[in-house]
Amino acid sequence: MKHGKKYIEAAKLVDRSVFYEVDEAVALAKKTAGAKFDETLEVHIRTGCDGRHAEQQIRGAVVLPNGTGKTVKVLVFAKGDKVSEAEAAGADYVGGEELIPKIQNDGWLDFDVVVATPDMMGVVGRLGKVLGPKGLMPNPKAGTVTMDVTKAVKDIKAGKIEYRLDKSNIIHCPFGKASFTEEQLNENLKTLLDAIVKARPATLKGQYLKSITLASTMGPGVKVSVAKF
Repeated sequence: MKHGKKYIEAAKLVDRSVFYEVDEAVALAKKTAGAKFDETLEVHIRTGCDGRHAEQQIRGAVVLPNGTGKTVKVLVFAKGDKVSEAEAAGADYVGGEELIPKIQNDGWLDFDVVVATPDMMGVVGRLGKVLGPKGLMPNPKAGTVTMDVTKAVKDIKAGKIEYRLDKSNIIHCPFGKASFTEEQLNENLKTLLDAIVKARPATLKGQYLKSITLASTMGPGVKVSVAKF
């Protein structure tokens, strides 16, 4: 893969043989974000889990103290008084059955997170083939299947993100923007890592977090020391 001049310059700042402490890694990842747009900083965590076993699946959500820097559009599936509750909480779209053809047939996907009350999951389940592959299916573990739609919407708007294992047993998560201060990024990352450490499956033998790498959208990877995790 050919890299541009900016990437090559940024890569020179990172010593590939070094495993940095969290604070140093955050500072480097921020420094190497040199694109013309506000790059997202992401963390990639390789785990010792085997996601093929249900008890080793990791999935949850955490509210980042300084938000994600991204405006998130929330769709809520609800009925009755939960509709006005979701609207009052700041949901971008609220509806029920009538949204099915719009999403299924018209390909409408102008939202980032889907929340549903438990009594609407029968309706939402019909959208499994569309929402599932995009990671948009509401899930109780992520707090997106709930009767407390006010809390769900407000948390998401405040910077709640979901973490989960992918097929290679790696967790990929954004933890802020390059325009954030180092302090804000550190707070966000430490909150996220704490949540993931607490989510360690009880049945897991051996090392849980095998490697942690930070990177901006267009920047090189920065390795983090996993010793203290």
